Amino acid sequence: MKKPLFDFQIKSRCKTTLARVCSFKTPNGIVNTPKFMPVGTLGTVKGVTSQQLEKTGAEMILANTFHLHLQPGEKIVQDAGGLHKFMSWNKPILTDSGGFQVFSLAKLNKIDDEGVSFQSPRDGKHIYLTPEKAIEIQMALGSDVAMAFDQCPPYPASESDVEEACKRTHHWLERCLNAHKKNDQAVFGIVQGGCFPHLRELSAKIVSGFGLPGIAIGGVSVGEPINQMHKIVRETCPLLPQDRPRYLMGIGTLREMAIAVANGVDMFDCVIPTRLGRHGSALVNGETWNLRNSRFKDDYSSLDPTCTCEACTGYSRAYIHHLIRNKELLGLTLLSIHNLTHLIRFTGAMRQAITEGCFSEDFAPWQSDSKARHTW
Repeated sequence: MKKPLFDFQIKSRCKTTLARVCSFKTPNGIVNTPKFMPVGTLGTVKGVTSQQLEKTGAEMILANTFHLHLQPGEKIVQDAGGLHKFMSWNKPILTDSGGFQVFSLAKLNKIDDEGVSFQSPRDGKHIYLTPEKAIEIQMALGSDVAMAFDQCPPYPASESDVEEACKRTHHWLERCLNAHKKNDQAVFGIVQGGCFPHLRELSAKIVSGFGLPGIAIGGVSVGEPINQMHKIVRETCPLLPQDRPRYLMGIGTLREMAIAVANGVDMFDCVIPTRLGRHGSALVNGETWNLRNSRFKDDYSSLDPTCTCEACTGYSRAYIHHLIRNKELLGLTLLSIHNLTHLIRFTGAMRQAITEGCFSEDFAPWQSDSKARHTW
């Protein structure tokens, strides 16, 4: 009897919250959750090699269907042996369907029930993306997980507009599944519904009904107040199947991840760590430090003494400050490596705390509005 290519197991649970430790098996490896996943939109986590990325503790990364379709094109990637070989990454990959670009490139697109017409942000050419096309591209890319094509409504949006986006998302999910023909690739559905609880509940019920290997909570971090995002997560998670991974899209701040984990979320992604790195900033115990600041010019201590990343074990704050002030690319790479390690360490610490039965105690400060800090 063949072993399943995909498998999800709950290893440990928190007794006082919905937090849990799980393993998600894919054809290219296991993802141990809770886990932060670095974003590599174009098949590269900006400024970081795949070998450096592996040392951060990353187990699964993201790439983007829409942008890889524009450049270099899915055929180039497929002919190279798939995205794993193309970018020299031998661990799991999740591909976003291009649904977020329906939101982020709203000024360049037109939506109808069949799909989305885009004007390419690269050269202005016309592109028409349908659920079937999004799945076709992702099958060619060869990711472990393909996200269903969805419509992510902005905030604020009227109830009628959000309801229409939900209906379209659910219909497109069905079309994605009908078009999908790749046994070694899982398809995740996406729950939409904006800030309307009854629409979130309906969407969670419909998407869960497809029996998919995993489900994402989408349509958050699109401009809504942060307390609304927390409310969406708190109310939506219990509606999702317990025996499947839950992925909160576009979230990567410590407090928000801690709150989401406490409500049963398993996986996260966000561009924050590399974006901050490219702008000369470091994440240190939940704070953001601008390494351009002159206070670092003669500070010869480690960036973060508790961190074992390449930046922290090999270089001083003064040296990284010097690199950033002189616009040396190495500085941006070192900060990106550190920031990625920082978020992955944080999710790893939550995983350990759940296993040891101290999640509520150790991570309570991150789940409140207090300024308290936990040394993890």
